[in-house]
Amino acid sequence: MCTVFAYAGTELTEKDVRTALSRSVMRGPDMERVVNLPGGRGVMAFQRLSIMGPDESGMQPFADSFGNAAVCNGEIYGFREMRKALEKKGYSFRSGSDCEILLPLYDQYGTEMFAMLDAEYAAVIYDAASGSLVAARDPIGIRPLFYGYDTAGGICFASEARMLEGLVSKVIPFPPGHFYKDGEFHMYRDISAVSGPYVHAPLEEICRNIRVLLIKAVEKRLDSDSPLGSLLSGGLDSSLVTAIASRLLGKPLRTFAIGMEKDAIDLSYAKETAEYLGTEHTEVYMTPDEVISSLEEVISVLGTYDITTIRASMGMYLLCRYIHKNTDIRVLLTGEVSDELFGYKYTDYAPSPEAFQEESRKRVSELWAYDVLRADRCIADNSLEARVPFGDLDFVSYVMSVDPALKMNIYGKGKYLLRKAFSEDGWLPEKILWREKAAFSDAVGHSMVDDLKAFAARFYEGKDWKSLCMKYPEKGRPFTEESLLYRTIFEKYYPGGSSMIPGFWMPNSSWKGCDVSDPSARYLSNYGASGF
Repeated sequence: MCTVFAYAGTELTEKDVRTALSRSVMRGPDMERVVNLPGGRGVMAFQRLSIMGPDESGMQPFADSFGNAAVCNGEIYGFREMRKALEKKGYSFRSGSDCEILLPLYDQYGTEMFAMLDAEYAAVIYDAASGSLVAARDPIGIRPLFYGYDTAGGICFASEARMLEGLVSKVIPFPPGHFYKDGEFHMYRDISAVSGPYVHAPLEEICRNIRVLLIKAVEKRLDSDSPLGSLLSGGLDSSLVTAIASRLLGKPLRTFAIGMEKDAIDLSYAKETAEYLGTEHTEVYMTPDEVISSLEEVISVLGTYDITTIRASMGMYLLCRYIHKNTDIRVLLTGEVSDELFGYKYTDYAPSPEAFQEESRKRVSELWAYDVLRADRCIADNSLEARVPFGDLDFVSYVMSVDPALKMNIYGKGKYLLRKAFSEDGWLPEKILWREKAAFSDAVGHSMVDDLKAFAARFYEGKDWKSLCMKYPEKGRPFTEESLLYRTIFEKYYPGGSSMIPGFWMPNSSWKGCDVSDPSARYLSNYGASGF
């Protein structure tokens, strides 16, 4: 993934900076560099995971002849064409890194450049003319960025919240789709908003556009100077991404799946998909002991107390750890962001198209705190990079603009538009394409969630756990033994940091059929045989 760190102020010492970087070394294990800003105004630092332009010339911070400098954790799609255009204007480049184009773009366009980027990124630029820092984050928040202020008012930016613990008075998530300049945050794009009327077109046309845009999104993300693989759960989203990548590459793709030894639901579907696509497939099994022994480590890495995120991270984290230790893969395709666009099991209960769209907007705008956070931490903490095709800006914008009446489950099958878009030309086996959705945290094996709940019950055996829950504010207050355990571990690593999380990810309890006591889709009456 890579780590960015930047500070404008005079309080932090080199020791402080080194301590912060020591907490994120797995994000960028290949090389580390710390550069002092002119006049003792602060520092910029970078830890590199070499993906694009992997030789030393691609190491950051980048600097230009004007004295500006930049650090960026990201992938900028179409950068080669942009670089050619910049070269015609007289700019030269010393590396093959996509992020090197940021300083020439900033020189040409200033902060308007951020809205021009087709990218998933978190970047900080030192503006020599003003002697200050400029920062920005992609519209979905796929790449992480946090900030905070020291006691003297200096501002510090970092890729992970744990890097800032003890350095700033409060750690705050950097808002996606915003840039920071001269002490203020400015929104440059709200990816969840629809500008103009909804797309009202024949279903065949909409599905064709969905197919074309998703194929383009995957194609962009195959550009890598390092070995690439795919996480294949056996569900619709990861299977489609893998199918598209396999067809575009024209050669066997390495795929990986994980499940509990006892009752892994998805492994058989992942294997069936892998055999159909001709991938080089690896199955990984995890045990209850591995899940429980890894729980505290996973929560400390995630920086969240959310039940759904933690459950879904257990399998993903252990799988990525296996990939890191046993393969040369450095880039992983994943299936995140699809649910927020096309619907969950619970959005079958949306009372109207307007309610469906509003729920989708909420989920897309909060992705940075849930599924996207999970993917980043599980993958980055194992020195890997995530590529998220469903998070492609053109793709997200189009699906959000489709008439929500067509996205609702009026077909007797969730995510119908996505399934229909790939129903011809043999992209996937019919059994996989039309299979009912199962939540990832359940699909690795229902026993995993049951094991976590049982462990929490043993942990609080004989204790008044309900009273212990009451010491936390109402927003984000634990409401089960499991959620209390997660919150307790979270507070150990991020004391007083609960404001970083919007709250518990739960179905919309105001909708009939969605007022449940657990975030798992298993608790919905329409779950049925999902996953089996």
